[in-house]
Amino acid sequence: MNQQQQRRQKAYRAGSRIARERMAVEAPLDAEALGAVEASDVIVVEGIYDHVELVLEALEMPHTRIVMPQLADVHLRPDQLLVINCPGNLSSPRELGRIRDFVAAGGSLFTTDWALKNVVQAAFPGTIAYNERPTADDVVRVEIRAQDNPFLTGVMGEHDDPQWWLEASSYPIVIEDATRVEVLLTSSELGARYGEAPVAVLFKHGEGEVFHMISHYYLQRTELRSQRQSSAAVNWAAEKGVAMSPALALDMDGISLGEVESAGSSARLFANVVAQKKRRTIDKEKQS
Repeated sequence: MNQQQQRRQKAYRAGSRIARERMAVEAPLDAEALGAVEASDVIVVEGIYDHVELVLEALEMPHTRIVMPQLADVHLRPDQLLVINCPGNLSSPRELGRIRDFVAAGGSLFTTDWALKNVVQAAFPGTIAYNERPTADDVVRVEIRAQDNPFLTGVMGEHDDPQWWLEASSYPIVIEDATRVEVLLTSSELGARYGEAPVAVLFKHGEGEVFHMISHYYLQRTELRSQRQSSAAVNWAAEKGVAMSPALALDMDGISLGEVESAGSSARLFANVVAQKKRRTIDKEKQS
């Protein structure tokens, strides 16, 4: 593991600790649901280029990892979250139909980058698509679009200015059905450079939902664009009102505020997605 990878790992551990502590304060029901998550609730299909499972590890969230060939044999339940890492190369129309049926029955699908074309565009035509203008290796400022969506609770505070990484040849997202697709996160820089501004989007299909975001969810790098972002990571914990534990101090040692800010916003978003799914499952079980 090189020095940059070590820094990213530390940033995600620190950002995830803060994300969970802030969730306990800001959204206690979400925190309770997150604590009830079992490994079978989140199925992660390992990718070649993206590694959402590393975010889950930093969050200390139980999950089940599989490789793409195993997906055909896994029993999918409507109460599960299925994560398909980039590139998401499915082998047959049958597999696409199976995923479409899983979502229609109530399942939640989370995809990244090239899975836009390989999975979402193919399984759910007429919703979102690739604009055929791949990005360069780049970093862009991210803004919240859907302020009231529970997936975005605590993702960005008043002073936050996270910079998210675009992998070289990431796929910008075209919204084909604006009445159906909700843009959660956007980037004016992304739109200006590559023609489409959406960063993360959500749409319903049947009883379930599809969440997709451009590029890789596990952020490999960020940019420090201000004196604030270049300052010590401990300042971000102070901004969030989180007490400095020995473990948190160790993770923050030697990294910048900008690094933990970007990783922390990414971690909180995924924690929200999982918590909301688990809460809906718990509510259904209580009603039955």
